[in-house]
Amino acid sequence: MSKRIMVCLDGSKNSLRGLDKAISFAKKSDAEIIGVHSNTSFSAFSAVRAPLLPEKKWTNEERGIMSVAQKKVEKNKINFKGIVIGGHSSGIDLTTFANNPKNEIDQIVIGSRGMGFPKEIFFGSTSNFVLHKAKSPVTIVK
Repeated sequence: MSKRIMVCLDGSKNSLRGLDKAISFAKKSDAEIIGVHSNTSFSAFSAVRAPLLPEKKWTNEERGIMSVAQKKVEKNKINFKGIVIGGHSSGIDLTTFANNPKNEIDQIVIGSRGMGFPKEIFFGSTSNFVLHKAKSPVTIVK
């Protein structure tokens, strides 16, 4: 069974830097990349289960994020699977997905947006949350 590297994607430059690092890791370990995006426009109740959204329910923005990632990954001859989770909080959604044994995530790569101290107090840091709550090793890319 090949290794599975989960990359957290939000369309930002930092998440694309994380994707580049995941591609580098995947090349060295013959891994596949699972790109995961959290759609946080759902109610707090869905965050408990973090349901996977079927592709037909993805927004145009989500399709764009996954398309860019897929092209970048497949250009490097690495298997890619894009996933969108419907939830309420990115950190919880991403960690719930990564910690589910069915998803067989061996490593997580996440870009850090570096919002800074004042915003982190109010919004929290997704990368920090994932780092502390995920069971798999986490690489944070700045």
